Amino acid sequence: MKVLVTGGAGYIGSVTAKALEVAGHTPVILDSLLTGPHVFVRDRIFYEGDIADRALLARIVEEHPDLDATIHMAARIIVPESVEQPYEYYRDNVAKSLELFDQLQQLGKPRVLFSSSASLYAPKEGFEVVEADPLAPNSPYARTKHMMEQVLQDMAVATDLRAIILRYFNPIGSDPDLESGIYAKEPSHVLGQLVMAARGQKDAFTITGVEHPTRDGTGIRDYIHVWDVAQAHVRAVEQFDQVLAAVGEPSVVINLGTGDGTTVRELVAAFENVFGSQVPIKEAPPRPGDAIGAYANVDRATELLDWRASLSLEDAIASALAWGEKRQEILGYE
Repeated sequence: MKVLVTGGAGYIGSVTAKALEVAGHTPVILDSLLTGPHVFVRDRIFYEGDIADRALLARIVEEHPDLDATIHMAARIIVPESVEQPYEYYRDNVAKSLELFDQLQQLGKPRVLFSSSASLYAPKEGFEVVEADPLAPNSPYARTKHMMEQVLQDMAVATDLRAIILRYFNPIGSDPDLESGIYAKEPSHVLGQLVMAARGQKDAFTITGVEHPTRDGTGIRDYIHVWDVAQAHVRAVEQFDQVLAAVGEPSVVINLGTGDGTTVRELVAAFENVFGSQVPIKEAPPRPGDAIGAYANVDRATELLDWRASLSLEDAIASALAWGEKRQEILGYE
């Protein structure tokens, strides 16, 4: 199969492109390189450009008429930045995605896998969420994801566009071959921050929010190895039509997580266990837009994709630490 991957030079996009290749498929990368580094593209088929460029999309389909599906990952993703720059987030994540979806449908390429987010879920007692639970996105970033889910669901009813919406929980770790991983010089992701503190690149790791109604007061998340997330995309691409046939709908939402909740303090303890020494810690109030958190009920992913996360939290931490040692060689900076 041949699969268009928007945002394929990014963190999750590049790892998913690798997983597609390992499974015998051919990724075609479309990325503006606004954030993702060109080196992550490697020797893959690559188009540098904007997802809203209809002429470019037409050229890609003309040159690759055998495209089977599109995995749409291109997006702005930093929650505090979305609070400060809502226009840029709605423009890039919503308006441009609308153009992409309409053009794909018009070009006869109606299968779309969409990267959504667990940040959509409303707070829930017990923190385990199923796909039908109430949503209450509390940042511009999360609201862009919610809007695009609604867009896809409405377009799937009205046209021959078909959508599998994957709600990611908290991907961590790196490509198993250490060819790509977190690339930001100062990652906003919690594990990237922990690695920096452990390696002395930051004075301390900051726990943002210590009075949440969780078992230890810190936020709760479902940390899933990015390679497991990538494998789920491969399964969804390979079984796209069967998945939608099984639910009898033109679109479906599927949680991607491990099925276990880990608090920030528990993550720090697991990290220190893998790292072999303590990490300096300080505490601060929650950041704008931060959610208390949730973890995934993954029954639907198991049923429809025959998929479950196979790698542990410790595996992901070890992977992130190994990438922390390797990334200067690949990216040219610590």
